[in-house]
Amino acid sequence: MSKLVVVGTVAFDAIETPFGKTDKILGGAATFIGLAASHFNTEVGLVSVVGGDFPQEYLDMLASRSMNTDGIEIVKEGKTFFWSGKYHNDMNTRDTLITELNVLADFSPVVPENFKDAEVVMLGNLHPAVQLGVLEQTPDAKLVILDTMNFWMDSALELLHEVIAKVDVITINDEEARQLSGEYSLVAAARKIHAMGPKYVVIKKGEHGALLFHNEEIFFAPALPLEEVFDPTGAGDTFAGGFAGFIAASQDYSFENMKRAIVYGSNLASFCVEKFGTERMQTITKEEITTRLEQFQKLTSFNIPS
Repeated sequence: MSKLVVVGTVAFDAIETPFGKTDKILGGAATFIGLAASHFNTEVGLVSVVGGDFPQEYLDMLASRSMNTDGIEIVKEGKTFFWSGKYHNDMNTRDTLITELNVLADFSPVVPENFKDAEVVMLGNLHPAVQLGVLEQTPDAKLVILDTMNFWMDSALELLHEVIAKVDVITINDEEARQLSGEYSLVAAARKIHAMGPKYVVIKKGEHGALLFHNEEIFFAPALPLEEVFDPTGAGDTFAGGFAGFIAASQDYSFENMKRAIVYGSNLASFCVEKFGTERMQTITKEEITTRLEQFQKLTSFNIPS
């Protein structure tokens, strides 16, 4: 069985949307990525840090879904990373209310020995210095996937470019692609980002799907139209986890297989938004995933008359 290393936050979130609000609940990039990737036939190793306030029941839940939690450092005297946000009525924009780095401020990742030979590495959204630290410990990875955001483009661009030069796939949203490249056209933006190092560029467009670029080839996968979006928190990370999990399980790093991975990632992300936090990701079944994949296929299939 292949191995997938996931580095990112395991955290507390407090969320407010037009549908309601929560107190502190389980969140974090690595959490969503790991939950999505756990639906594929691959060993998932989480690398993160939490404080002494992090409930054992959450760690047990992750382990029960075949995730290795040996790489989650527990700083008993510290507090877990906390983020609070409020979504606007359109659910596409949000305001960050609180960000408390806590133990994340001094996080130095340690990849467990039995995952240093992982075939696929998923670098969740963290400081580029932390991401570089993981790459140094996994030099034999066959595929490295990077997720980042505009905050690091503003505050650590030089280090971010160093990471980008070392990865095979980068996943960012359309706004971030434009900022990173200086181009408004996403085709031109992807071309410039390719030149920075990655073989594949994935540009996420939220409810409007995702684009995959490889040299001069382009693939587009729509997002599944949903009647209600309850909480979009973690949807991008779930997409990345589905993408990485599918690739790791198949051990096929071709453009054609990346196309399938994009659809699997979009499929899982469509479940994530149906409940607050990780609630829906903890309950979805293989049958539900298959049924929704069939909906994706119907959504994009058509015949060209001769």
